[in-house]
Amino acid sequence: MRRWLNDLYYGHGQTRFGLAYVVVDLLIIAFFIVAPLARDEPWFLAADYAVAFLLSVDFAARAYATPGLRAWLRNPIVWVDAVILLTMLAPQYFANFGFLRVLRLWTLANSPLFWRTVSRGRYRDTRVEEVTRAVVSLVTFVFVMTGIVYSNFLGSAGLASYIDALYFTVTTLTTTGYGDVLLPGAWGRIVSIVTMLAGITLFIRLGQAIWRPHKVRFPCPACGLLRHDVDAVHCKACGTLLNIPNDEDA
Repeated sequence: MRRWLNDLYYGHGQTRFGLAYVVVDLLIIAFFIVAPLARDEPWFLAADYAVAFLLSVDFAARAYATPGLRAWLRNPIVWVDAVILLTMLAPQYFANFGFLRVLRLWTLANSPLFWRTVSRGRYRDTRVEEVTRAVVSLVTFVFVMTGIVYSNFLGSAGLASYIDALYFTVTTLTTTGYGDVLLPGAWGRIVSIVTMLAGITLFIRLGQAIWRPHKVRFPCPACGLLRHDVDAVHCKACGTLLNIPNDEDA
């Protein structure tokens, strides 16, 4: 059983499983995004428990299949998924942290299984992956901050719904600041400042990913420098002759 699960999660030939995993994960993420708008629907509780069951089985299977449990536990993605599970399995204690569920989008985009399935290694360590990660980080941040605003400031001036919280986050993130939605108190100002500063940083990172010359990952055999120009022949740090694989014609 362990070998079979290890092949599913960490092998390179299980394309069908990987595709099903990515599709289900995207549906779960979509559910997390619309959850604040659907909490009063009669089907919501059943759907929430079903998603919690799926994530619990997935988490347990990955833990059982991993060849090195200690190294697996040091992975930040594992701890993010654990926090997401806590918000679903113990909502009476972690209800105010439900906004962290959207971090599942970030864990998916940083999962090796996702890139093996979507691109079959074609876009690994390329500009496509770099831009995708930057976009996902920005989108994840938007919805996490929206959740924070919605959970802590609902009922404040101009903030009456989840859409209002999303509207405030986007206008603050882009430093537009129309002023029709205001967060009260010192905590509100801190949230606004963090949103603006982090938003500018994420936009800069996205711009760099799109416009900055791409570098490939290839460790120099002499000095260990990891990133080099795509057409590099010698290492810029030590001058060692490099033999960077080129699969453009593959």
